[in-house]
Amino acid sequence: MMTTANPAQAAQPIQLTDGRHDFNFITGRWLVSNQRLLKRLQGCTEWESFEAVQDGALLLGGLGNMNDLMVEGQGVIGMALRFFNPQTRQWSIYWVSRSDGLLQPPVVGAFAKGIGRFEGTDTHEGRPVRVRFLWSEITPGRARWEQAFSDDGGRHWEANWVMTLTRPAYYAAHY
Repeated sequence: MMTTANPAQAAQPIQLTDGRHDFNFITGRWLVSNQRLLKRLQGCTEWESFEAVQDGALLLGGLGNMNDLMVEGQGVIGMALRFFNPQTRQWSIYWVSRSDGLLQPPVVGAFAKGIGRFEGTDTHEGRPVRVRFLWSEITPGRARWEQAFSDDGGRHWEANWVMTLTRPAYYAAHY
């Protein structure tokens, strides 16, 4: 007896669930409410607040993406680049600031149970630090990002920048 493949099954696209689509939400325009600690790793409790606009796009057929962060009166203040490694199933996230134009060392990680956790090493004011990005509360119309530093190898973290992203009304209807 000869069996044949079901044509309906053959026409179904393969759904990749390895994590490569975890940042697809970043595409399009977002309004960004920022809270940033004035002094990092100094026990400071004063925060500055400012509004921004972020535009994101997929790169390399979805294996990467980017977004720029624009502040009124300042233009683009920085850009994030993210690339997915299919072998490790992890993302590497890079930041480049307009202030120095240098690509910062990556934070690396993945999403689990709706939260993206990414860590790496860097320096802050000449001191070695661990850096952590957390992505959470992700819906079609909202997302939250937090950056934190640790100067004790990750035992204690100080959040120093929090962004709450919301879709403009026009975009919310299309995503």
